[in-house]
Amino acid sequence: MVNGSALMSHRVIIDSRHHMLGRLASIVAKELLSGQRVVVVRCEEIALSGGLVRQKMKYLRFLRKRMNTKPSHGPIHFRAPSKIFWRTVRGMIPHKTKRGAAALARLKVYEGVPPPYDRLKRMVVPDALKVLRLQKGHKYCLLGRLSKEVGWNHYDTIKELEEKRKEKSKVSYERRKQLARLRAKAVKIVEEKLGSQLDVLAPVKY
Repeated sequence: MVNGSALMSHRVIIDSRHHMLGRLASIVAKELLSGQRVVVVRCEEIALSGGLVRQKMKYLRFLRKRMNTKPSHGPIHFRAPSKIFWRTVRGMIPHKTKRGAAALARLKVYEGVPPPYDRLKRMVVPDALKVLRLQKGHKYCLLGRLSKEVGWNHYDTIKELEEKRKEKSKVSYERRKQLARLRAKAVKIVEEKLGSQLDVLAPVKY
């Protein structure tokens, strides 16, 4: 993560694929409160410890919690993975104060990787990665799969859009690799042609 007051204006883009929900939320909340702007993409790939059936039962119990006289007053039960993650972060921030509200406004969350973030550098948070934090063999489930089970209707749409994005980025990556190879080849040819002249220029560090 980016630290230092001089760099706080920069935006950090986190690819949340296979990060643990609570650990990632706590790290993001701390960064937001320190003034950092954070964008979290691929929220449907966030991991929760515990199997899908267990997590679904927990969420269905949460859905039954409501205000009897006027349910629209809350609590509001989000189904989309991005909103579930946003609500988790909100619970770790004093969002009813001006400082907390300003911190929460610095957070953006998305399913998939929408433009322009598909062309920008994305980071991971090692302290929250499933492969480093979850015991080997421990059950887990993905937030997108849980959301689909409890009423989110866009799971298949996001999956299809992500497949298209990956195909497009693969073509772009192969093109960049080819250009890099051609550049390296051209540099080698030029060095062979200008070998004696480069030896003369080397002592003066031209």
